[in-house]
Amino acid sequence: MDEVDRIVAAWRHERPDLDVSPMEVLSRVSRLSKQLDKARKVTFHNHGLEVWAFDVLSALRRSGAPYQLSPSRLIGEMMVTSGTMTNRIDRLVTAGWVSRHPDPADRRGVLVRLTAAGQAKVDGALAELLVLEAELLAQLSAPQRRKLSELLRQLSTGFDGEDE
Repeated sequence: MDEVDRIVAAWRHERPDLDVSPMEVLSRVSRLSKQLDKARKVTFHNHGLEVWAFDVLSALRRSGAPYQLSPSRLIGEMMVTSGTMTNRIDRLVTAGWVSRHPDPADRRGVLVRLTAAGQAKVDGALAELLVLEAELLAQLSAPQRRKLSELLRQLSTGFDGEDE
């Protein structure tokens, strides 16, 4: 029995007229999300990063060599305003983790490229984060993790692409 079981049992006792079964799933998802957020913040802090910086650097890293994207692609991935993205790119340039380059396909365009220092930063943070995430899932077998992943994918499909 966990805290969610206790909360659900109390609600069932106090409000037997309501179906509180969604709480059994979604309260646990919410609690796990909070634990993951804490793990991410600690990991990124250990690497001198903020969550937003990791998100931008990892988008560039995932894009493949030469690890560059246009600001508009980054805006689409991060779901932030252009002003916010400009500020973030400026801060990452100042840190030496990204650089700006003219876009050869668009005279007016710019590409944001991950630097070697940025790649080292995001790679180190990702490696540590994956260890922590594996620890969060350690109680589940590989088949259980795959099943949970499938169920969560099915549940979240309707929300993909929505603003946070």
